[in-house]
Amino acid sequence: MKTLFLDFDGVLHPEHCHESRHFCCLPLFENALRSVPDWDVVISSTWRLQIPLESLRSRFSPDVAHRIIGVTTPFSRLESIPDSLQAFEREAECDAWLRANDRVVFPWLAIDDRSWLYRPFNRSLFLVDGKTGLTAADTQALIDRLSSL
Repeated sequence: MKTLFLDFDGVLHPEHCHESRHFCCLPLFENALRSVPDWDVVISSTWRLQIPLESLRSRFSPDVAHRIIGVTTPFSRLESIPDSLQAFEREAECDAWLRANDRVVFPWLAIDDRSWLYRPFNRSLFLVDGKTGLTAADTQALIDRLSSL
């Protein structure tokens, strides 16, 4: 029951790129995920606020889409946020999802390009350069990281 929280902008494509480049890094992500079959995916991207889960899943290959098991609840709708996470919106959303789904004791990793949405030095954050999105070098590092957890 390992959980990977996935951001889109800055991860699956460069931040602020033209719409024609959206999801240009998706093949790299999907190949990495195929290497670690025991990981489920939860979408933490702001895309979840405007697009239903089934539509988000449809952007992925079928073998990866079935591993997308949900989306995080938006920070503004969280009822109980630990004091230590009040200033770290995305991490609070991940934490709330883990608690709601009885996965707190299991490994988790968030892949994101915005470090300030997580507590400093968070070992459960895999940081990507938002200017490029996920790269081939990132992919191998991500596989190594997921395999070690």
